[in-house]
Amino acid sequence: MDTIFIQDLLLRGKHGVYDEERTREQEFVLDIAVDFDTHKAAVSDDINDTANYAIFRKVAKEVVEGPSFKLLEKLADVVATKILEDTRIGRVVVTVRKTEMYKDCTPGVTVVRSR
Repeated sequence: MDTIFIQDLLLRGKHGVYDEERTREQEFVLDIAVDFDTHKAAVSDDINDTANYAIFRKVAKEVVEGPSFKLLEKLADVVATKILEDTRIGRVVVTVRKTEMYKDCTPGVTVVRSR
């Protein structure tokens, strides 16, 4: 199985447990990877035969910039679930990092969802 991915997608949203986190924008960095058999696309050289990473970016942007969630787990799960709406994708891995929370580290979560 092959992997199609985007890394270090920088977005801003209003997510967090604390009220102030849901009232001011914060930076989130996402990595998204899907398992996908790319052989057909490699032969055809046709974008319609692959899982288009531009769609992953669009989905992540809509979710992160959309309504607030308290937990990164929920945010990552919603992104993963929407990406799995493409029935050709069997497995997705979504990592969300919250870069402005602490000065000395970056908290985050990785979810793995399969069909």
